Amino acid sequence: MRYINELREGDRINAIYLCKQKTSAVTKNGKPYENVTIQDKTGSLDGKIWDPNSQGIDDFDVLDYIEIMGDVTSFAGALQISIKRLRKASKGEYDPADYLPVSGNSAADMYAELLQFVDSVGNPFLHALLTNQFTDDGAFREKFCSHSAAKSVHHSFVGGLLEHTLSVTRLCDYMAKTYPVLKRDLLISAALLHDIGKVDELSEFPLNDYTDIGQLVGHIVLGAQMVRDLTKEIPDFPEVLRNELMHCILAHHGELEYGSPKKPALAEAVALNLADNLDARMETLTEVFTSDKSKKDWIGYNRLFESNLRKTGEV
Repeated sequence: MRYINELREGDRINAIYLCKQKTSAVTKNGKPYENVTIQDKTGSLDGKIWDPNSQGIDDFDVLDYIEIMGDVTSFAGALQISIKRLRKASKGEYDPADYLPVSGNSAADMYAELLQFVDSVGNPFLHALLTNQFTDDGAFREKFCSHSAAKSVHHSFVGGLLEHTLSVTRLCDYMAKTYPVLKRDLLISAALLHDIGKVDELSEFPLNDYTDIGQLVGHIVLGAQMVRDLTKEIPDFPEVLRNELMHCILAHHGELEYGSPKKPALAEAVALNLADNLDARMETLTEVFTSDKSKKDWIGYNRLFESNLRKTGEV
């Protein structure tokens, strides 16, 4: 099998991939074509079928495994494939495990570390909340460990939500030890809970796309609602603490234009926003450099960083 992260501009490929997305479109000249996103465990790639009515293009749908023949090209600094021939693959021709991107870290090890952070929270109300969610709720645990942290951009793989949450919590733990102004129990709790709404915002793999409620409400509000409901199940949970925890979740994207219903007003909310943004951007940068297999120092302009990125030289 030819994995997506091995593809280079100019390659001719003939291989089976998972069809993650499929949409019809029309060129400026009124000619119909189809946008296709293919996926394997190493990533995804956009493709174009410029002549969808060709005899070489069989009928297929989203989540079908498709054998494609085409050429890898570059457009606006990103690789894509011009698909010449396509057929729907049959069972037995592929192994589904080859088509789901998975975290390189052990889910069991990551979750064990996450539970250590749960145990480190001393506030009895927050500890009860975290224990109920991460230890006692088996259904939530299963979804949390298998979900991605995003549809694309960063941590968009099985285990990505767990990996991102753990990384953010580690950063918050460091900040709590460094800056006495921060209340560690609140900050660690907010870090562990800040993205729990994503288990409902995004569908499970292999689709990994926005759900209806994810489109209409979004993970930030969903997460705050989940926390509110969970705290109401704990007798005498302090109202002030509930509001502070919900605020951290509602403000963790930092800016209104980035989707936060509120801007950070608490020190812990500021710290959580910084940790969340740092991990997301560094993972994005890591994935950009990892996916680039060229031997060039400069890998080109990246729209997410709005910069022409360069690999660091060897010392």
